[in-house]
Amino acid sequence: MENLIHVSVAPTKSNGITDRIARTLKSSRKLNFIGLVSVIFFTVSGGGFGVETLVGKTGAFWAVVLLLITPIFWSLPIALMVSEMSSAMPREGGYFIWVKKALGDFWGFQEGWWKMCFSAVDMAIFPVLFVSYLSFFVPSLSLPESGSASWEVFLGRWGVCVAVIFAGFLVNYSGVRFVGYNAIFNIGLVLIPFLIFSFFGFTAEPTGALVAVQNSFNSANNPAALIAVGLATVMWNYSGWDNVSTFAGEVNDASRNYPRALMVAVPLTILAYLIPVTAGISVTTDPEMWSDANGFPAIADQFGVWWLGPLIALAALISMWSLFNSQLLYVSRVPFAMAEAGWLPKGLSRLSQRTQTPIVALAVCCLVSAVFSGLPFTNLVVIAIIFYVGALSLQFISFLKLRTTNPDMERPFLVRGGWPVAILITVLPAVFASVVIFATLSDPENNLKQLYVVGGAVLAGIGFYFWRRSRIRTSNDS
Repeated sequence: MENLIHVSVAPTKSNGITDRIARTLKSSRKLNFIGLVSVIFFTVSGGGFGVETLVGKTGAFWAVVLLLITPIFWSLPIALMVSEMSSAMPREGGYFIWVKKALGDFWGFQEGWWKMCFSAVDMAIFPVLFVSYLSFFVPSLSLPESGSASWEVFLGRWGVCVAVIFAGFLVNYSGVRFVGYNAIFNIGLVLIPFLIFSFFGFTAEPTGALVAVQNSFNSANNPAALIAVGLATVMWNYSGWDNVSTFAGEVNDASRNYPRALMVAVPLTILAYLIPVTAGISVTTDPEMWSDANGFPAIADQFGVWWLGPLIALAALISMWSLFNSQLLYVSRVPFAMAEAGWLPKGLSRLSQRTQTPIVALAVCCLVSAVFSGLPFTNLVVIAIIFYVGALSLQFISFLKLRTTNPDMERPFLVRGGWPVAILITVLPAVFASVVIFATLSDPENNLKQLYVVGGAVLAGIGFYFWRRSRIRTSNDS
């Protein structure tokens, strides 16, 4: 890794934060290094939860292989790109600012718009998953096998989702530093139960994981199909590295701390997935256990320790809560930055006088999440993937463009190796993303009518841009 990166501790020319926040936001209220690592962890991962279906779909062998190679060809390139761009422009709004500078107002707006569309779907998933794990303790909240719940169950589940969202609003309103403290505290509450889970898994059958991987390798009938299906799951669980750039203006010494935090968070995330999955497959590889309906809490019950299943389920609740909390932090900064630039209504840039958080943008994001949390998300996965890949593509194009148009831009963190390495870390995620989109669109269970929703949202973003541009020009002329 040392031959790919270069870090300079020289001070940057600008602290990268908007002038209005800089006058009011003091260093004591910012996010420090440990807090940043913890927030990144809960923005990207949150522990092993979410990869259970990977084993059920692909088998033990390909699950382990994909968990090992995907970070190298997907997570690491994105983390390197984000590190360079965040160190060069550590500003509130992150990727919106990068794309706007490199490609102009139009594409900068589309970047922010696509990310907001993606976030509207993605962020609301975590309160819904919180309810799903809560049903381990409160069976009345469980969805029936048919998937259609009564009004009583629906309202009960939605009420819990709204409560989670409101609690997240209160924590985020208290400021970015408080979000960091919450993440630091919760990271132990999530990882320690998984360490206990892994201890029981490895000691119950020391060679069980090796046997499970070997048996899975021997029985794999169609490796190409398994890889295509598995990538969609594992890439989704390794995504989100770019999202942590949006609150760079609220991080202490962002140019130095972002690269360091990302390089710590990447291996931490790999281990958080790989260790519990390996421990779990040493006990069972039953696809019914490795599914959304069961997962790690049910697998923990297989160890014969009565308190382990509830402990893992409790860790899942903490993880889902922390994931939503960290997602809300980055999501709310995008409309704030766009409003500051004049591309969204000015009210979204209003700051709380007490905590200097973008309170209106925060409230709007929570309201949108509350609405979407009442809907089923199975049919929205295609929409989220397409918007995420589209927005990420604009970031990498901007990364390459600024290497050409602004070669002298101060980059405290520089991905070394010149153009060959810069192109390589751009091509690798693009290849992975293309495979995922192809596999997703080829899945007969997906309703391709959702593409009309994507097309409609894209056209709405274009129309909204030109409407706002005319308003800005009219305002400037007057």
